[in-house]
Amino acid sequence: MHEKEATVKIAVLRESRPFERRVALVPESCQKLIKSGFAVGVETGAGLRAGYSDEAYQESGATVESAVEGLVRSANLLLTVNAPENDADNARRVITWMRDGAFVLGSLMPLRNLSDIESLAESGAVAFSTDAIPRTTRAQSMDTLSSMNSIAGYKGVLLAAAELGKYFPMLSSAAGTVFPAKVFVIGAAVAGLQALATAKRLGAAVTATDVRPEVKEQIESVGGKYVGIELTEDASAGGGYAKELSEEDQARQREMLVEQVARSDVVITTALIGGVFAPTLVTAEMVASMQPGSVLVDLAADGGGNCELSSPGETIEAHGVRILAPLNLASTMPDHASLLFSRNLTNFLEAFSEEGEFELDLEDEIQVGCLITRGGEIVHERTREAVTKHKEGSSP
Repeated sequence: MHEKEATVKIAVLRESRPFERRVALVPESCQKLIKSGFAVGVETGAGLRAGYSDEAYQESGATVESAVEGLVRSANLLLTVNAPENDADNARRVITWMRDGAFVLGSLMPLRNLSDIESLAESGAVAFSTDAIPRTTRAQSMDTLSSMNSIAGYKGVLLAAAELGKYFPMLSSAAGTVFPAKVFVIGAAVAGLQALATAKRLGAAVTATDVRPEVKEQIESVGGKYVGIELTEDASAGGGYAKELSEEDQARQREMLVEQVARSDVVITTALIGGVFAPTLVTAEMVASMQPGSVLVDLAADGGGNCELSSPGETIEAHGVRILAPLNLASTMPDHASLLFSRNLTNFLEAFSEEGEFELDLEDEIQVGCLITRGGEIVHERTREAVTKHKEGSSP
């Protein structure tokens, strides 16, 4: 089933959420999409916080527009980093201004933004969330979640190195030799593997664990040592994601973590269930077992955090251990984060467009996998179930 839309005008807005510095489309991609037949309008100053000037957008062929409402109303495709929203004071009512049936493409994080997704559905938007794109070879170039998680893994290690009162590498001098820092990474998906690789490049002794034993080879390929337990049940949820362990496996995993956390100078946690919500893996007792001056970086803070003591968005100290729980780390590297994000969105559009016409294909596995709202309804099964549970008063 194929439904063709008219030639598309793309709108790119300044992201309005606190501490967000990224922009959904950079001039390089604007030029590429314009050559493919799209028209692109960019809000004045949309890219400044990421290092992209209005002049650069104009040189790429895009129009730069200061009237946000007019830009949104004139567009039939909105590219966005985060889920669009109506401001509390109604001064910036992006969802209200959108055309009925307008396309929205971005990292909407639907399971974390249920009310915004409900508003998008009510507006009649056809919304795609790039963090829900299937983990397939064909979809890799469109996967914003992997691009942003890689940045988080890299930056998380740099934060740890800045906080740790030790060298990461082994160093010898006239005063003697200091041994490398011991870094333990929990979770070996994209963020975890990048954290491993970065810590290894800095000279640390790196160890990692994951509930999916099939990632052992990937851990070793970036120079890490794999530690794990033999599971009684398969923990893979498919698509590169993990599911919650059985009670028996959780108990055995805790025993392994107790030992590894206690011997580590740096612990970096990245574990998410289904790529969204963070299970508590590191207890207060485990933190207390670490040496004073050690560092824990909770890269799952956006999903609630893997450490019992983490305070999302803050750095605290407990039992002499520095616990960092940074949010939206990708936004702290806005230039390259925006560049990669923009390329992901561009790859998605070019895969399903011809001569500036976007084609909605309800038989394509990529589109169906990340289609969240359409025809006034939430069509993404997990999101629809989460909204229902939320309305019933239980957590998603």
